[in-house]
Amino acid sequence: MDTAADILNSNLSSQISGLSIQDSLHLFTELYPGQVCFSTSFSIEDQVILHHIAAENLPVHIFTLDTGRLFSETHSVWTATREKYHIPIHTYMPDTSRLEKYVNQKGPNAFYESVENRKECCFIRKVEPLKRALTGQKVWVTGIRAGHSGNRSQLNLLEWDEDNQLNKYNPLLHWTHEAVRNYISENDVPYNILHDRGFVSIGCQPCTRAIRPGEEFRAGRWWWEEADKKECGLHSK
Repeated sequence: MDTAADILNSNLSSQISGLSIQDSLHLFTELYPGQVCFSTSFSIEDQVILHHIAAENLPVHIFTLDTGRLFSETHSVWTATREKYHIPIHTYMPDTSRLEKYVNQKGPNAFYESVENRKECCFIRKVEPLKRALTGQKVWVTGIRAGHSGNRSQLNLLEWDEDNQLNKYNPLLHWTHEAVRNYISENDVPYNILHDRGFVSIGCQPCTRAIRPGEEFRAGRWWWEEADKKECGLHSK
């Protein structure tokens, strides 16, 4: 038997079928005023979505997670984005006491020592702040693309997020990497210059490297781990 969440998700999916990103976002903000949010890491995908939101002046709560270990280039595109669009980007940071306890007990680079340590670091720096950011929201807009990984290729445009009890909208799910880059260029959207240096998926500086020719999209994230363990917990897939 379908749950209430399944029915709600199905109804919303039907309503946005065939709509543009702007029209879908307009619909969500009308259905859930003050309860639509967008999480950005300032990736090229996220910059495309942010441009859509800014161009329409949509009442979407935009936020980012500052883990404390981001690249300086990420902070630079963050600044350039604020200056270009003049829209608020809210910041969520790790809980100080949790982070201090982790570093004091295990050291600043403990995430290299085991998957368990790395996932604990990701939880403190990303997952817990995300849960705070999503509190009270009904729709979470993300920059996920099917091309990011095999797991993400199985996603739908609209997904029910059981962990956070909201709908997750993935407007760029079926966009190619080339389509994203073309949109950035054609619309003069600020982007992280690390993307020009072989970094296709950018996270924390100690956990991200450029990919080599022939490597899959997320090979540069947590490169010392097995491929099937490469998620931080922000997205279940």
